[in-house]
Amino acid sequence: MEGLVAAAFAAGLLGGVHCAGMCGGIVASFSMTARGPVLARQAAFNAGRIATYILAGAAAGSAGSFIQLAGPALIAQVALFAIANVLVVFLGLYVAGWGRAVLRLESVGRVLWRRIEPAARRLIPADSTAKALAAGAMWGWVPCGLVYSMLALAVASGSARGGAAVMAAFGVATLPTLLAAGLAAQRMHAIRRAPWLRRVAGTAIVIVGIAGFARIPGLREAILAGVACLG
Repeated sequence: MEGLVAAAFAAGLLGGVHCAGMCGGIVASFSMTARGPVLARQAAFNAGRIATYILAGAAAGSAGSFIQLAGPALIAQVALFAIANVLVVFLGLYVAGWGRAVLRLESVGRVLWRRIEPAARRLIPADSTAKALAAGAMWGWVPCGLVYSMLALAVASGSARGGAAVMAAFGVATLPTLLAAGLAAQRMHAIRRAPWLRRVAGTAIVIVGIAGFARIPGLREAILAGVACLG
């Protein structure tokens, strides 16, 4: 469980360049609109966004608990952990600019986003703290391969509490980049487009995913059990 939370935090911290691309324009607009302290609007947007992640993570973790009950517990748990880490590797390849396979996950959420987006757009410009909070909660549902990869980790946690913890860690880890994107929009735009930064961050995420296989409990036993079942 601790390993999943740590992996989600690392992916959020390293994948911030992708988050800035997805939501950077929105948070940057808070620095240029109407009244009230800019930092308060930035904080409200991110609080709403992270709250949505936590809610989705709790739902994903609950689904993971049912999946583990549906078959041999050890094999199901190992399969969930393995799939989650494969997605983290794909995520790293995408961030580095070496593959786009993870983007296929985004099609899963597009149907829901089509229903939410019109209401979310009406909250922009989010020129008050309340509107920023609501915008963040809605924008947390935007189709994003990075978020969906982390939801796979939440599923692998096997519990609502574990899934919520995974997504909370991920959301908190994305804060530095998104706050910087909002408060220093032009400079952050140039930084996040730097190829070397994306490659370094992507490579680090790939390493996190590969290292995750070493932390899968009972991997050897599950493989042997699967071979025995096939035999």
